[in-house]
Amino acid sequence: MKIAIAQINCTVGDLAGNSAKIADYVQRAKEQGADILLTPELSLCGYPPEDLLLRDGFYFACDKALRELAKQVHGITLIVGHPDKVGDRCYNAASALRGGEIIVTYHKHSLPNHSVFDEERYFARGNQPCLIEMDGIKFGIIICADIWHEHAADLAKEAGAEILLVLNASPYHFNKQATRYDTIRERIGDTGLAVVYANMVGGQDELVFDGASFVMDKNGSLTHQFPAFDEVLGMVEIVNGKLILGTLANVDKDEGSIYRALCLGVRDYIQKNKFPGVLLGLSGGIDSALTLAVAVDALGPDKVRAVMMPSPYTAQMSIDDSREMVKLLGVCYEELNILPAFSALESTLSPLFKGLPSDTTEENLQARIRGTLLMALSNKTGSLVLTTGNKSEMTVGYATLYGDMAGGFAVLKDVSKTWVYRLSNYRNSMGRVIPERIITRPPSAELKPGQTDQDNLPPYDILDAIMAGYVEQNLSIGEIIAEGYAEADVMRVVKLIRIAEYKRRQAPVGVRITDRGFGKDWRYPITVRYQDDF
Repeated sequence: MKIAIAQINCTVGDLAGNSAKIADYVQRAKEQGADILLTPELSLCGYPPEDLLLRDGFYFACDKALRELAKQVHGITLIVGHPDKVGDRCYNAASALRGGEIIVTYHKHSLPNHSVFDEERYFARGNQPCLIEMDGIKFGIIICADIWHEHAADLAKEAGAEILLVLNASPYHFNKQATRYDTIRERIGDTGLAVVYANMVGGQDELVFDGASFVMDKNGSLTHQFPAFDEVLGMVEIVNGKLILGTLANVDKDEGSIYRALCLGVRDYIQKNKFPGVLLGLSGGIDSALTLAVAVDALGPDKVRAVMMPSPYTAQMSIDDSREMVKLLGVCYEELNILPAFSALESTLSPLFKGLPSDTTEENLQARIRGTLLMALSNKTGSLVLTTGNKSEMTVGYATLYGDMAGGFAVLKDVSKTWVYRLSNYRNSMGRVIPERIITRPPSAELKPGQTDQDNLPPYDILDAIMAGYVEQNLSIGEIIAEGYAEADVMRVVKLIRIAEYKRRQAPVGVRITDRGFGKDWRYPITVRYQDDF
């Protein structure tokens, strides 16, 4: 017999579109001789639906779509994820459809309520196993977090399951696949059951689902690995109750996986929200250069517009490098000199600033002029502004509200400066698009003469290590210092993290590529008196 995996890109709330896609995969799976088609978690409505799940009408619409889909399923068993309301209780569910009917429904047991997950806000817990039988083999159906804990898998085995079918909407972060492998092998060790793991693919706001669906036999050996970041119809063959070795695709690691995640996140955010294209400010610096490369790789050069907005402090090399890069990528490009606008604002403000020295106020005026120009172009054309700031800047607040933070999507929001360099070199390894001088020159916002980023910050390798410890690993100040970092550096960075919270709250959504970004999984108060100690 054959099991097909539908590793599909679902759009939240697009019941008609998701249903049509699932029905298409049903037909394709049948043509390839599949007996079962396994789809991802909540594939019917997309994941995560968030507060749509608080609306009764959403459940009614999902139920109607499920029943209409069931009518199209003949000659194969489809396992589809969907929300299910029973009385006054709501469940994260999976139903098996066959012969035009819904034959059985499973309710998810383990409801994650950490990191980016809020399932306890919406769903009640199931407590029963769910099996289907095909060609004498009993398959247990469970959903995503159920495989990360013992209870649901144990119940399925006690009920007679021989193979586990797992529907997943497991979001990407760096090195996530290795964690999945370890978890599934642990569960196999507990139960002795083979696992068919179907994962969603695609971007949904800040989340990226990487797919990378796979199968492991009862010994924990990988028998199938399907590609990451693409839609796939994967086929799994079982002969005499044993899994037959099949596709073993290479799954990108390190820079490759992060770069593809960024591209997929940008592509789906723009296309699913139906923006005609994007535009961004190109500065001659590495952050905007990497953002431009990702945008072009995600959308194509015809959907991308770059604008260089020089000030009196912009170095000629920045202009030259920007001109070279847009030629290499073939994107639309303009230059808008901000000096007239800057002079006009200085003149308007001069009576109020009389006797006061120039400071960051004047520097921020330049950034805000640029933000205003980009937003004007966005309003006129409908294209979305991509911001170009990185995670290191957002960590310590080195970004200007209503200036370089102005825009609709932050491509590098969860990418540290250290990773910006690694990703830029990675992209050039596939074909040179970023001029070398952009990568090798000292980073600078060029808002005053001779400025560099390190004037007021520790070196980025130190800053990023402290940030990773405090933000991503939840280490205390004392624990970070114990790792060998100077107390003064740690105290300064942590202080900057605390006082920049109000800025991060106003930052646009951006792609999450670590296991803790500044999005749903970072919920610190702005007004707070707590002081971290050692």
